[in-house]
Amino acid sequence: MTNLPPVPAGLRGAVDLSSLVNRPPAPAPAPAGPSDGSPVDGATAGGAGGAPAPAAGQVAVPGLVLDATDATFTQVLEISNTVPVIVDLWAEWCGPCKQLSPVLDKLVGEYAGRLLLVKVDVDANPQLTQAFQAQSIPAVAAVIGGRPVQLFVGALPEAQVRDVFEQVLELAAQNGVTGTAVVDGAPVGEADEVEPTPEPLPPHHQDAYDAIDRGDYAAAITAYKTAIAQDPRDQLAVAGLAQVSLLERLQGASLADVRAAAAAAPTDLDAQLDVADLDLSGGHIDDAFDRVLTVFPSLDPEGRDAARARLLEYFEIVGVDDPRVATARRRLAMLLY
Repeated sequence: MTNLPPVPAGLRGAVDLSSLVNRPPAPAPAPAGPSDGSPVDGATAGGAGGAPAPAAGQVAVPGLVLDATDATFTQVLEISNTVPVIVDLWAEWCGPCKQLSPVLDKLVGEYAGRLLLVKVDVDANPQLTQAFQAQSIPAVAAVIGGRPVQLFVGALPEAQVRDVFEQVLELAAQNGVTGTAVVDGAPVGEADEVEPTPEPLPPHHQDAYDAIDRGDYAAAITAYKTAIAQDPRDQLAVAGLAQVSLLERLQGASLADVRAAAAAAPTDLDAQLDVADLDLSGGHIDDAFDRVLTVFPSLDPEGRDAARARLLEYFEIVGVDDPRVATARRRLAMLLY
C-alpha cells in the first residue's frame, strides 16, 4: 500500500468488462445517498428538467458521486469516454471501506467534474465484483474510454489517493479523455458544491487518520491502540490498527530485496512474513495466507505465536467475513490442534 504501483503508461485490459458492455441501454446510475427516485439520464446530451445541453467535451450527470449496479454499468462505460471514472468497490460490513469512502468523496468533489466517482456494492453486484477481480475491498479502479485500469486495494491516506487521481488524469489525457462531468441543473464550476459533507470520525480515529495522512504511522498506531483500550469492541479501530501496522512495516521496503531474501531463506519466518506483507498489500490475499501457513509447521512455539498474530492482523485487514479468511482460519486451526 505504501509502495503504490504506478498507473501504467498505456491502458491495459486487465479487467474483462465484456459481459457488461453488450447490454440493452439501462437507466443511468443513481446519485449516491438520498434521492427522490426521479429518472435521470446522466449520459445523454440534455440535462434533467429541461436544463441546457452540456457543451462539447462535457457530460451531464445526476451527481459527481453515483451508485452503479450490474444493470447500469453500461452507462458508466459510456460516460468514461468523456471523463475518467473512479470505481469504488465496497461493502457495508467493510471497516476500511468506511475509512476510504469520505476521502474519495472529498477529492472527487475538489476536482469539480474532471473525475467522476462510481460506487459498487460488491455484495449486491456479483458480475461487477468478478469483472473487476475484487479479491479484497476496498478496491479502487478507473475506467477510461471504456477500458479499466486497476489502481489500489485498501484504505490509503488522502495524499496518496490524490497522487493516484493525478496519475489517472495524466493517463486519461494520453488517451484523449479530457472532458468534464456537469451536474444536471448546476452551473459549470459549481458541481463540486453538491457533494455532501462526510460525517466526522470519532476523535481517536481522526487522530489516526491525520497521522496516516502525514506519514506518521507510529502516531496512528498509538491513536488506534488508545481507541481500542477505551472500547475493546471497536472493530474499526482493530482493523485500522492492523492496516496501519502493515503500512509501517512496508515503509521503505524494496520489493526486489524482500522477495530475494524470502527466496534465499524459505524457512526464515521474518523473511516470509515480509514477503507476505507485500502480497497482501498488492491484493494477493491467498498468496499471503498460504506463505505464512506453509512455513507454520516448521516453526518453534515462539515463531508460531508470531505467525498466528500476523495472520490475525491479515484477517482484520481483509475482513473477517471474507470467505478466504474462513478457509485460512480452518487451515490454521488444523495446524494448531
